Amino acid sequence: MSITVENLVVERGGKKVLHGISFTLAAGRISTLLGANGAGKSSTVMALSGAIPTASGTVRLGDVTLTGLSADAVRRRGVAMVPEGHRVLGQMSVEDNLLVAVLERGVNARREGLSRAFAIFPELEARRHQRAGDLSGGQKQMVAMAQAFLARPRFMIVDELSLGLAPTVVRRLAEALTLAAEDGIGVLLIEQFANLALGLASHALVMERGRIVFDGASETLRHQPDILHGAYLAE
Repeated sequence: MSITVENLVVERGGKKVLHGISFTLAAGRISTLLGANGAGKSSTVMALSGAIPTASGTVRLGDVTLTGLSADAVRRRGVAMVPEGHRVLGQMSVEDNLLVAVLERGVNARREGLSRAFAIFPELEARRHQRAGDLSGGQKQMVAMAQAFLARPRFMIVDELSLGLAPTVVRRLAEALTLAAEDGIGVLLIEQFANLALGLASHALVMERGRIVFDGASETLRHQPDILHGAYLAE
């Protein structure tokens, strides 16, 4: 199972921001998307998740075409988005935030889902009845990631994993992504700290001005940092 992106074009505000990009994301693998601010990373992940329309090109999950579907429809087909900003339903409890991800399932499935979430993030179990809006930024990110896990996705898209978080929290979140990949889930990670991203991912994409300028092994970027450096300078 893979996500295949072919000749994807996105326009925002009448301006082309993605210029026919193509790449493949594999199941059970962590890929990272790197590039300077304005390179097109956010437009790419929003297009993949159905949050913004595409002008042309296709996005497929296996044999299923995702292009043109709403964000909810894309999620139901197996692509879960963890957006930037540690977003939770602040007035609801931690437990209710998690149950939102499994509302359509039976009682046993919801119970199993909660157990799975607390096994991945034990920190949340002690706060299950706490208002989610009162959590720390790191705890909110754990809730957002746990929601994605509970959707039982085939792929997870994680936008800015470490933004504003303490290193100890980032390590916990990174461990969860590694666990996801070991479970066969494909992960696309967008991350401001290239060293962190390249340490987690085996596959890397580098964007520059709405185009993919590198698609290959993360190890290559670690050994040839000038490739990444050039992309950041280009902006």
